[in-house]
Amino acid sequence: MLDDLKANNRAWAQRMVSRDAGFFRRLESQQAPKYLWIGCSDSRVPANEIVDLDPGELFVHRNVANLAPPQDANYLSVLQFAIDVLKVEHVMVVGHYGCGGVAAAVDGKRRGLVDHWLHPIREVHHSHQHELEAITDDTERLNRLCELNVIRQVRNVASDVFVQDAWARGQKICVHGWVYSLHTGLVNDLNVTVSNVAEADQLR
Repeated sequence: MLDDLKANNRAWAQRMVSRDAGFFRRLESQQAPKYLWIGCSDSRVPANEIVDLDPGELFVHRNVANLAPPQDANYLSVLQFAIDVLKVEHVMVVGHYGCGGVAAAVDGKRRGLVDHWLHPIREVHHSHQHELEAITDDTERLNRLCELNVIRQVRNVASDVFVQDAWARGQKICVHGWVYSLHTGLVNDLNVTVSNVAEADQLR
């Protein structure tokens, strides 16, 4: 079963060792990433590859539609570990244009449990209803909702007690909002970076 994936793994490991004989020994002994990536589970959005980082350089949390909900213990555990233990310096919330999760949140169809998960996106849609309704092109409207969702999640991260406490003790953390384009392979920085409590308050 899955022999092709196991063969791919062996070939990948051999390539890594041929490039750097000590790679896995160093990787085994430490994990010291400077970045936390909060992204979408979409298989077309591989975090490490997009920013060309090796294993060990990027701490990653992914879920449907790149949400950072304050009631989700999974996300909060990752955030706390990244900040308190790994001491990451940058948290990137990374959505992507054409996100199926964002589209599913507002298309009116019922899908079960995931509808509850996607509810925060419906709240974003409601909050920006006038702006979104003014966009006549369906693709552009969805893409703007993807951006607005990222901005809301940046606000969620920046307002979390783990981040706020880290800032209070002088720890340097920047929270960024990006959207990745499947069409170009490029990330779009939404310029909503937050690095302190005052900036977090302005984003509300």
